[in-house]
Amino acid sequence: MKNHARILIIEDTASLAMSYAAQLESAGHEVDVVGTGAAAMEKLAASTGYDVVLLDLQLPDCDGLELLGRKPELTTISSVIVATADGSINRAISAMRLGAYDFLVKPLAPERLMTTVRNAFERRALAQEVKAIRAIVPRDHFHRFIGRSNVMQAVYRAIENVADSKATVFIGGESGTGKELAAEAIHRSGKRRDKAFVAINCGAIPENLLESELFGHMRGAFTGATDNRIGAAKEADGGTLFLDEICEMELKLQVKLLRFLQSGTIQRVGSDKAEPVDVRIVCATNRDAAREVAEGRFREDLFYRLAVIPLDMPPLRERDGDIELIAEGFLRRFAEEEGKSFDPLTPEVRDMLSRHSWPGNVRELQNMMRRAVVMNPGPDLGTEQFALASVSALPRATTNTNMFASPAIDLGPATGFDFAGMTLNAIERHAIEGAIIRANGSIPTAARNLGISPSTLYRKRERWAHDPAEAAEIE
Repeated sequence: MKNHARILIIEDTASLAMSYAAQLESAGHEVDVVGTGAAAMEKLAASTGYDVVLLDLQLPDCDGLELLGRKPELTTISSVIVATADGSINRAISAMRLGAYDFLVKPLAPERLMTTVRNAFERRALAQEVKAIRAIVPRDHFHRFIGRSNVMQAVYRAIENVADSKATVFIGGESGTGKELAAEAIHRSGKRRDKAFVAINCGAIPENLLESELFGHMRGAFTGATDNRIGAAKEADGGTLFLDEICEMELKLQVKLLRFLQSGTIQRVGSDKAEPVDVRIVCATNRDAAREVAEGRFREDLFYRLAVIPLDMPPLRERDGDIELIAEGFLRRFAEEEGKSFDPLTPEVRDMLSRHSWPGNVRELQNMMRRAVVMNPGPDLGTEQFALASVSALPRATTNTNMFASPAIDLGPATGFDFAGMTLNAIERHAIEGAIIRANGSIPTAARNLGISPSTLYRKRERWAHDPAEAAEIE
């Protein structure tokens, strides 16, 4: 840890600024002084970074709070100490809510100034050391993630690096790799953690309702709009808006999303008034976004506006050593939920799990462990219990998705299948579930292959899951 800090004093009263600088330089610190907010912005832009910033809240060209608002990352790259007069204590507290380390009341006592600067510097240096240690010491857990593989350590560091930025993050990866968990981790790791995290699945909401879900609507704007609705973007104001399955969004709505990203304002359906919204956008897809752009299904300008920071979630088969760690975590969690007790997984079970290809990634492993816990009394789990717990009748590449399929029917291609005695609803379900299997569990891909909307498939599967009469038709 270095002994002396780089300090920036932002103070418009020259005599006070020179006095503070003399005191701090006498202690060996390196000090720069500016007298306006504009000069401070120039100095910060040209500098490699300051350890401590002493900020006067009453500057001639701007308010100190305004400066923090215009450059929120300042409180993450430096320890900010605000200086305030007696009558502006509430504003000093507001500055601390924006991330300032501490505040001092003018006139600044020399001892108090030196002590506060030293503490702020040591806190900043300690935070940097912790970050450096985390970069080289593997972590088993990170927010809701479990895993210590090298690829996941890189994901953890990437999330920490982007957490405080306002830049849009575009998360890619196969189904079941934890894209929403990554979005939540970005939100929880940053300064917006105390605000709302709002998730919207763009593929699960009918096209004609998605705009209303995102931007809200006014009463009477369309049939069924009986009340005013603020929409997800406004609900997430100050926080994070997560747009899952972003490539399922229709082109017409993509134009409106692009306008929202560029202007920072929304317009509710049925309203002619623009409303400002401050949200961090994180989006995700399991499609090849570049191909979607090339084939004209996703706007190129929107893609480049969203993909400022790309983050790829690795499939489970590439996470060396994580499978057993995650399986043990699920075993403990589900055993506690079911009120059972299980011994640690045997070497044989661990070997079996590590050799599986896990096409459904962590979601498939989670479902397998839950089934094993529910279907067995414990305390032992052998490989035969997992064989019973898995959906062995399905092709290995598709065990991750067909959660509502009846094991009594063939979910492969329909060619040559005997539909005699089946109702039209049962035949429809057979065709849909077969399409999902062939699409490796991707609802959007299956919908595209069938020529229907993904929201239609989501609604049908939900109905099948909760309607025993329909389920009985194909058993």
